[in-house]
Formats: sequence, C-alpha cells, structure tokens
Amino acid sequence: MLALRRKPELEARLERLAKKTGRTKSFYAREAIEEHLAEMELAYAALKAKKNPGKIYSAAEAKRALGL
Repeated sequence: MLALRRKPELEARLERLAKKTGRTKSFYAREAIEEHLAEMELAYAALKAKKNPGKIYSAAEAKRALGL
C-alpha cells in the first residue's frame, strides 16, 4: 500500500481523466508509476554501465573472441 500526496492541480487533472474515461485514479497512478519506474531503472542501469564499462576490446580482439 502506498499513500501519495498530490498537488491540487495534479489531483484535479487525475480526477478529470478518471471521470472522462471511467477508470479509477488509482489505475492511472499505477500506470504512471510503472511507466516512469521502467524509465528510471533503465537510466540507472545506463549510468552504472557508464561508470563501470568493463573491458574494451579492439577490433582485432573482438574478431578473435568471436572466431572471425
């Protein structure tokens, strides 16, 4: 269970969308969190990879490793 405080203007937008579509505010909040969470996970993974890129191979090393 998660309780969120929302700015009044965000609450109003969420309320209007829910009324227009017949869905609940919780539905849209859940959808928004899932979407943004996926983006944030990718961003943090990219940042981690940038900080620790691992071994960098030359073209010759890559060809050898791949048996080309």
